Order: sequence, then C-alpha cells, then structure tokens
Amino acid sequence: MIWLLPTVLLTALLWFSVKYPWWRPAIDLQLPRILMYHMVREHIPGARFNGLRVKPAEFDKQLHWLNKNGWQFWFLSELLAATEVPEKVVVITFDDGFEDNYCNALPILRKYNAQATLFLVEDRFDNDWSVKKKAHHSSGELLQEPKLSDQQVREMVSSGHVELGGHSVTHADFSKLGTEQKRHELAHSKTVLQEKYGQQITSYAYTFGIYDSEDISLVQQLGYRGAVTTQEGINDNVQAQRFELKRVKVPGKKDYLYFRLSMRVGPGALAG
Repeated sequence: MIWLLPTVLLTALLWFSVKYPWWRPAIDLQLPRILMYHMVREHIPGARFNGLRVKPAEFDKQLHWLNKNGWQFWFLSELLAATEVPEKVVVITFDDGFEDNYCNALPILRKYNAQATLFLVEDRFDNDWSVKKKAHHSSGELLQEPKLSDQQVREMVSSGHVELGGHSVTHADFSKLGTEQKRHELAHSKTVLQEKYGQQITSYAYTFGIYDSEDISLVQQLGYRGAVTTQEGINDNVQAQRFELKRVKVPGKKDYLYFRLSMRVGPGALAG
C-alpha cells in the first residue's frame, strides 16, 4: 500500500493548487485593493447569508496582516482624489449599514488605526431589501439583522476611522425603476446623508451590483466622484474605471489563506 502514498499526496497537492493558486504571479502592488464587506459578526447556524458575515476574529486577523505587511489604509475619497498612488494601498468598504459595523468592526479599525468607507442605506429600518432582488429570500433574515442608529453613524464618522458613501435611499433594485425614481434614490440619499452627518458624500455603491449606462450617467450628473460595483477584481486604472470600480469580496465562509491569496493574485483567480 506504500505505493499509494505518492498518489494521495499528488492528488492533495493538485487540489490545493487549484483551490489556492499560490503559483499564480502576484498582481502589481502599485494597484490598490478595494475590499468589500457587509457584516462583522459571528455566523448564525443554518442561516442563508453567513457569506456576508465575517467573524470578528477573522476581521482582526485580516487587518493585523495588512498592518504588519505595510498596507496603507485609505478612504475611497482619498483614492478617487489621488493623482499618484503608492504601493500597498487598501480601501476597506462596508455596504448597507449593519449595527455590527459599529459594535464589532469599529473597535478593530481603531486597534489598527485603519479607515473604512461605509455605503449607508438611508431608509434601512424595517426594510427587507433582500426580497427586492430575489422574492424567495423572504425569510426576513436581513430584515431582522440590527441596523446602525443615526447616533452610531455619527460616532463612527466623528471617530475619524469611517467616511460615508451613498447606497440609495431604500436599497432599491434599479433594474425595476424609471429614470426619475433612480434620480430620487441617488440624489435624496446624498442630500440627506450630507445634512444629517455633516460629511460630503463623494462615492456611491450600486445596490445589488445592478447598474447600466443610465445609472452611471446619473451618478456622474449628481456629483458623485466615483462608484463601486460588486464585480470581483483589482482595478488597473482607478481614474479610468472610477464609476465602475471592482472590489475584492471578503466572504464570511472563506478562510484566512483565501484572504491573503486574494490580496496577492486577485479574487478572480481563486476557486469558488
């Protein structure tokens, strides 16, 4: 049976090399990484959306690794305004506005003197936006997830570790809206967030990652300086791609090695 050992080892190596392609060439460190998070909290047994939940201990490990390895934490507004970007710039983003961003993520951001851009839904209470895209997502799981209060958002902004970006008024599915409805979602969200929290809103995240050429045009017309998508990848020209920026998704169901490799070779090179 000894002859089986090399076969088993080779099979294991091949599996590992497909799932974790360590052998792929690293993407230029001059290209900034934009990370996409939703929640930082423990998983709920059997829940549908645990992929959106990064455990606090994992988030801490990720920021510890970034900090230890010389990555510079920038706001997205800084990246959009930059004419030159040094090596190892990382932009942390959060979508939606879940309360754990304040309770669990903010202390870890403070710990590593890190910054994050929060794309905040204005009408986030009693709003089950998951069913707007897929009607069968009717369990109420995201509806029941606690959302940030206005006061918590103010504290996050005043901490200096968080800036805000737009994410529409209601987290609408823009593929189902007319032009004026889209304009209201984009404009009213921007105006309310600026007035309520005293911070200029310069960036936007397309809800559900759904957008078309009209949406890009409206975002530009309404004074946003850039927008992020849910397309996975690392941007090779931020200024040229500023209204369709890709992000590195940080899944709650993937491990620490997956995170490190996605920073090195890009998420598109990793097995699902």
